[in-house]
Amino acid sequence: MKIRLIEPANTPYRRSPLNLFVYDRHIRTPSQGLLTLSTIAKRMVEDTLMYSESISKIVWGDVLDADIVFLGVFTFNAQRGYELAERIRRSGRALVVIGGLHATLNPEEAARHCDCVLLGEGDETVPALIKAVREGRPLDFPGVARYKGNRFFTTGRAPAPQDIDTVPDRDLLYRFRKMAGHNTIWPQVHASRGCPHNCDYCALVAAFGRSVRTRSPEAVVQDIKAAIAFFDGRHRRIARMLWITDDNFFADRAWAVRVLRLIISENIQYNFTIQARYEVGFDDEMLDLLRQAGFSELAVGIEFLEDEAFEAYHKKSTYREILSAAENIRRHGLRVRGLFIVGADSHTRGVGRRLADFVIRHDICGVLIQSMYFIPGTPVYETHKGSLIDENWARCTGKVVHNPEHISACDLQKEIILASRSIYSLPRLMDALLHKRGIERTLFLGEYFWQMSVRRELKRDLAYLRAHALPGPPEKTPCNLPRSSV
Repeated sequence: MKIRLIEPANTPYRRSPLNLFVYDRHIRTPSQGLLTLSTIAKRMVEDTLMYSESISKIVWGDVLDADIVFLGVFTFNAQRGYELAERIRRSGRALVVIGGLHATLNPEEAARHCDCVLLGEGDETVPALIKAVREGRPLDFPGVARYKGNRFFTTGRAPAPQDIDTVPDRDLLYRFRKMAGHNTIWPQVHASRGCPHNCDYCALVAAFGRSVRTRSPEAVVQDIKAAIAFFDGRHRRIARMLWITDDNFFADRAWAVRVLRLIISENIQYNFTIQARYEVGFDDEMLDLLRQAGFSELAVGIEFLEDEAFEAYHKKSTYREILSAAENIRRHGLRVRGLFIVGADSHTRGVGRRLADFVIRHDICGVLIQSMYFIPGTPVYETHKGSLIDENWARCTGKVVHNPEHISACDLQKEIILASRSIYSLPRLMDALLHKRGIERTLFLGEYFWQMSVRRELKRDLAYLRAHALPGPPEKTPCNLPRSSV
């Protein structure tokens, strides 16, 4: 038996000098989830290999004679995943299987493009499918959705896997070891799954529920060591930073403390970053442990700056709490990176300027700014699907995808561009190069070029919004920006 796994990219990898310093244009960090499933599949089938369009082209001569091909899709790369699946069905002989978050929340849509959909996490359903195919049995175990003729049916969700300690074999990803020398991709480790909160726009809870499951601290540390060795063993990297990608690492506090203490006791000398809710900013013991363990920054899901927006989307925080938490995080010697959303129902023109002023005034070290996203299956999708511009999932990369209540779609996208341009201005870059040190200076330099690329793409996309979005209230200005605005 031969198995291939594919991670699609809506902007597939291509060779370019920009890959050395611009992230997410032609290169990005591959999925750890699909790599974990590749490792699990390899235990059953020796001839197992993964391709990621984030770092390489697909070798079609190798894929088209596989027995099973798995494709993992999020919303932003779902359409590309469907294109690849259809190509394999036309030209190959494989059983084509689609899984991932978007397919789990939209199985009827995904099932039109493949032989079957695997729902939820694949740690146990991937082996079950391989076993069924090998034995010639029907795919009637929990976690399957498919069409039979014109009729869609599903066996329902499988129980969430409890054993999630698998350490991914990164050598199963085609060309990954060679590409790991690029400073535009980072080692990543996923240590836990799930989130107990209930923010309306979060697809995680909609897909996988509110229970939190954790890997053993020993497995997490083993994975960290393996990731560092993989990326740095054969390469001289400038950006020596590992990202723990959990949506809420601190949800199980006692477990998080054990993981951090084990990192400290193992004397792992590395820079770490991690996503966090604002509440960790009030936990002095946790902040001290993070600092001791080598964490240099926290990527805090700030999202909004308005209390009415927090309340509207059931995000349990306030502006004052966010500000106090950020100040305390910095007091402990950790940088604060801000993750922001624009396009809330209450947002108006000027939201970009307010965001930029907040970031600069409160020394937020870097940002990710995205327009409100509406992943099918989430509460916010159900309440706002009538305002969506269309269902072009490939645009769900931070671009404006809906018609807001109090600002035109074009003007909202202009607000993102203006905020990015203010935060990553040339004077601020020069200040960073003169006054920041080490990894902080390297990161700001990389983000300066990344944000320049982001702004160019957002500006090009304004033509799409002019053609497809509502013009907005009469007093709104046309979707035009001067050439110097990038």
